[in-house]
Amino acid sequence: MKVVGFSGYSGSGKTTLVEQLIARFRLAGQRVSVVKHAHHDFDIDHEGKDSWRHRQAGAFEVVVASDRRLAKIREYEVQAEPTVHQLIAELYDCDWVLVEGFKHADLLKIEVWRADAGKPAQYPNDPFVVAICTDSPDRLPKPTGLPLLDLNQPDAVAHFLLGNPQRYEYRSPLFDADAAPPHADAGAGAGPADRRDPAASGD
Repeated sequence: MKVVGFSGYSGSGKTTLVEQLIARFRLAGQRVSVVKHAHHDFDIDHEGKDSWRHRQAGAFEVVVASDRRLAKIREYEVQAEPTVHQLIAELYDCDWVLVEGFKHADLLKIEVWRADAGKPAQYPNDPFVVAICTDSPDRLPKPTGLPLLDLNQPDAVAHFLLGNPQRYEYRSPLFDADAAPPHADAGAGAGPADRRDPAASGD
């Protein structure tokens, strides 16, 4: 299983990019799952539904299933913030997991950055960022040798990831005592679809 994160502030375009990549990975024959960080008040259940009533009665977990889909709702007995690794462990086997949010997680990730959003960039201080996906490469706050991907070209982003899948092979720190967090410079090369900031190389 391969895992890659997509980090960036709200409004940067993470969700749109992940949505576009899911379709392209599926066309490439890949089974894709998504882990997304949500605000504390999100809910997928609806008042009055049977599953909502079971939760209100005090059930710890409610599993609802049909012949088309399954949903599991867990009520934390005390307030908790699960790690991204705990959430990945909940998933059924797949080829790729795309993680949206969790900007501070110890996962290889692509930073999604728009200059017009007015938010700081993460890559100068995050060793897990492997590439920057942006519509404003000339406005990056600091020069970088990281690959620069065009936010408006999801095919190129998919090609970048699928061109070097072994780099993103996941080893869970929950179950593998020898698993060490990967860093951005782990693995060979950046992949076939990158372009780099010329200011960083002196070109």
